[in-house]
Amino acid sequence: MAPVQISSAIFDCSAPDLEACPDESLPEFAFIGRSNSGKSSLLNLLAGKDGLARVSTTPGFTKLINFFTINQSWRLVDLPGYGFAEGAKKDSARFNQAVLRYLSQRPNLCLVFALIDSGLAPQESDLAFVEWLAGNGVPFVLVFTKTDKESPAAVQANIAAFRAAISAWFEQPPAFFTCSATKVQGRPELLGVIEEALLAIQAESKQTAASAQNLLRNAKAIRKSRPDRSRPW
Repeated sequence: MAPVQISSAIFDCSAPDLEACPDESLPEFAFIGRSNSGKSSLLNLLAGKDGLARVSTTPGFTKLINFFTINQSWRLVDLPGYGFAEGAKKDSARFNQAVLRYLSQRPNLCLVFALIDSGLAPQESDLAFVEWLAGNGVPFVLVFTKTDKESPAAVQANIAAFRAAISAWFEQPPAFFTCSATKVQGRPELLGVIEEALLAIQAESKQTAASAQNLLRNAKAIRKSRPDRSRPW
């Protein structure tokens, strides 16, 4: 399947909490990971637009939920990283709570891309977050980032260790992908995942519309079959 083509990508808005998020009319694909996991760089790579999501050398720079509208028909969502070092504990707790509410209550959230730094052994915060996603039934895939930073053998070992650490939580292990924003790798695969989700939404919408039309036709047929239409029986 050819990946979805990006014709436009614009910043929509930033929201401090669920109530401030934009309307729920468009499908959303959210990206989240531990601070400094390469999230903003990956979003820019996917959108094909440098500078769309701000890249910072300061861990935890993203503190708001940022929305980017793609092709005027769906959104990429940049969620604050967990475990960031900067900022007061009060703010950290507030933003983390906002993220959890978004993930568990946003009705138009289609899929979460959980970013894992492939250059590191399994981190406790990453494992805890994936366990939370699984326990709350949030649909997600794993994205192992920065595959260019370590040797291929080290990257594969870290990925294998992470997947082994979470294996007990799933009957069917979550899909996983690898990427490198620096080497421009992984973009077609991740856009392909989004394309598949959008096609599924379109198919479901058509099925719903067809069902509604069938109900209307059946209602009209019932009315025509009544000997006296003025009566409700």
